[in-house]
Amino acid sequence: MKILRNYLLKEFIGPFLVSLAVLTFVMLLGNLVKIAELVINKGVNVFTVAKLFLYMTPYLIIYTVPISVLTGVLIAFGRLSGDNEIIAIRASGINIFSIILPILLVALILSLLLFFFSDQIIPYAHFALRKTLTEVGIKNPTAALEPGVFINSFEKYILFIYAIDQNKLHNIRIYEPQGDNKPTRIIVAKRGEFIALPERKMIKLKLLDGTADEPDPDNPNNFFKMNFKTYIMNLNLSGLDDPSKMDKKPKDMTIAELKEEIISLQKEGVDPVPLLTEIHKKASLSLACFIFVLLGAPLSIITRRREKSINFGIAFVIVGIYYLLLLGSEAISLQGYLDPYLAMWLPNIIFGLVGITLTYNLCAS
Repeated sequence: MKILRNYLLKEFIGPFLVSLAVLTFVMLLGNLVKIAELVINKGVNVFTVAKLFLYMTPYLIIYTVPISVLTGVLIAFGRLSGDNEIIAIRASGINIFSIILPILLVALILSLLLFFFSDQIIPYAHFALRKTLTEVGIKNPTAALEPGVFINSFEKYILFIYAIDQNKLHNIRIYEPQGDNKPTRIIVAKRGEFIALPERKMIKLKLLDGTADEPDPDNPNNFFKMNFKTYIMNLNLSGLDDPSKMDKKPKDMTIAELKEEIISLQKEGVDPVPLLTEIHKKASLSLACFIFVLLGAPLSIITRRREKSINFGIAFVIVGIYYLLLLGSEAISLQGYLDPYLAMWLPNIIFGLVGITLTYNLCAS
């Protein structure tokens, strides 16, 4: 039995590790493009970019590990079943559940590790990522800005910048709403440049070759156009918090911190459902490894497909359904339609019951 157990574990671990490496690399690849842009186009130093990359990685693990576990199980048991090795094992009088059990135990250990990871490592990394992004935004404002979108990070002003090249701006439009049905003041410039003043939480915006709406001294509700070669503006960084004073969001908190916040909110008469949802989401996602083995092992034995491409396809269909259910459960929990204690565990309950039923039918047949 020990030889068979080691054989099954070997069949599972290989595809699991390969899937984990490939999935993590693919998911990081999307972030690598953005990170490369920060270095090449935004002038952010390489050390800061390396920190951002490091802090982004843990958040992916909570998703890539369960998917890799499911993929490994489907490939391992699919090959054994497709090559009739499962039939040979059963013919030897060995119960199906006894060959699934070692993989279930590995999945349970991975789930416990993921729970610790989700509770301790990810909140720290997520909070550190937010602080680093804020520091980047204060020291290098253009790194926190996107071209081609309306930017509301500054007090009083809305910016639209067509192109950003490091701290050089091209084709800038600045809107200053006046309120009370008054016309919006507009400043247009062909070129511009940010000059950061992080110690004052302010930046200077130097505009070149443009026009500005200036209030009419006789009638402040009206504007007249003024052409300029150089125009200096002071912009307050209201959209960028002081990193040292930044408050934690629910995703930045450990379960212990979330529970403390829940008690504090309850004393003030505030409904803590979002925080309860976050706690149960952490636990539910961590158990996904165990649930995926419980479902994937009997399913792969029944389908008897040894082709890796088909097993990859089955894995992504199952994962897609699972995470859609999880998102739906989170939505109904946050909206108060279902208690978080039940809502966030619904995907695991549904998939777990299906897995138990399939395993029971296999063992009984």
